[in-house]
Amino acid sequence: MYKARRRTVLIITDCILIVLLVVLAIGIVPRIAPNNKMAFYFAFATIGFLFCTLLVIARKFTGKTSEKIQEKVLYTGETSILSEFIEKLRFCYSLDDFYVLISEILEQKGDCSVLYVDRSKNYVLYNSPDKITNSTEVMKSLSLKYTEDWKSGIFFFGDELGIVSTNKNARGFFLSNNACHLFVFCRYTHLFDNVIYPKLFEEFCRFQNRTKTISDLSEIASLSKEWEQLADTQRSFLPPKMPKIDKLECAAYFRPLVNVSGDYYTVLPMSPTKTLLMLGDVSGKGLAAALVMGLVMNTVKIIEDKDDLVGVINSVDKAIKGMKLQDKYTVVFIGIVDTEKMTIRYVNASMSDPLIITKAPEGYRIKPLTSNCSVVGIIPIEDIEVHEQRLFRGDVILMASDGVSEVMDDSGEELGNTELYTNTIKASAKKSPQEFIDDVVELVMTYNGDKKLRDDVTMMVAKVGE
Repeated sequence: MYKARRRTVLIITDCILIVLLVVLAIGIVPRIAPNNKMAFYFAFATIGFLFCTLLVIARKFTGKTSEKIQEKVLYTGETSILSEFIEKLRFCYSLDDFYVLISEILEQKGDCSVLYVDRSKNYVLYNSPDKITNSTEVMKSLSLKYTEDWKSGIFFFGDELGIVSTNKNARGFFLSNNACHLFVFCRYTHLFDNVIYPKLFEEFCRFQNRTKTISDLSEIASLSKEWEQLADTQRSFLPPKMPKIDKLECAAYFRPLVNVSGDYYTVLPMSPTKTLLMLGDVSGKGLAAALVMGLVMNTVKIIEDKDDLVGVINSVDKAIKGMKLQDKYTVVFIGIVDTEKMTIRYVNASMSDPLIITKAPEGYRIKPLTSNCSVVGIIPIEDIEVHEQRLFRGDVILMASDGVSEVMDDSGEELGNTELYTNTIKASAKKSPQEFIDDVVELVMTYNGDKKLRDDVTMMVAKVGE
């Protein structure tokens, strides 16, 4: 109806313009002398100018007239129901808003029955409380006729719920998009102006995209909050501050790549002269790694006989295997510093970086605390060896995850393989543990450049009092 009325206005306007053009031509051209070509061209240009002016005026007139026709057609009569629905649909941001809108406009004002189905899940999202949309036969018929892969668009259905080409004999219509079908049963579907349907479908698609975006953002926000809580819980396993220990000063650095990490460390005083140092790294990232990290920390904490390093490693191994998490294991260094005997007894389960930086006549030199045990928690552990190293006043014990030594420069060379790394830790050995860590952290960040770090960065330093 809207298109027909608009077409009628355009035809009438064009006819008037043609009549005016003829009148102008008849009124002006005969008055021009036949032998006066310049006057003829002037008259012709005048007619063209006047015609263009009239054409512009006519188009503005038809535009305003079309707007009035559209307003009359779309916002009066039966079509006004769908127009109001479209207007309010623009401000729907959730399915609950959508259901309220269906009830208030389509059901109460329009006396329509509505069925909204998610075909991908074969789940009814909404149905009006009447016989049509609650009929088992209707539900079955619609599910058979209009499957999940039905193309997007707006369609009319007849008395047998099959597709009809126009709305003249339609019993209703349905909108299909993203495997969701919105059926509207309406006995006066033929009275809705056809121009309203594309507008309805466009706004329906926008609503679906809008709610999906909001839902995704809400889910991300919820997950982010959960991850943040998990990260806070994980950090609670780590020492909030280093304990004060006679003749042994400690410091640590912990920078996870993401919210949660598989790296961990702790300092546990066992007696006035004995202190347990532990630093480890669980394979992988994310929740599973964080769970294993928490398990290891708790297992070591509750063991009564921490002096038995073999027993500690076996307990950790048993605990991880008991979780039955596929491909989860840990590398870990556990050492007991005895400031009375001036020794460190340790088990290095495949950690690559534990070092002692000790003062020598020619300067500082590095003594590695080599691996003497396989990874823990995934394969059978053979006989575990406990090694012992002599300590001297001023010795620095450095424990670090591979996120320190394996950071790369632009050429791909790992920091741990460079003289720069060796020289830095030697030069910093005379400083306090915290200053030592600050120097190494600065080196790691500088060496990495502007690139994103590829792994967690965790360090712990213990310095024997002089």
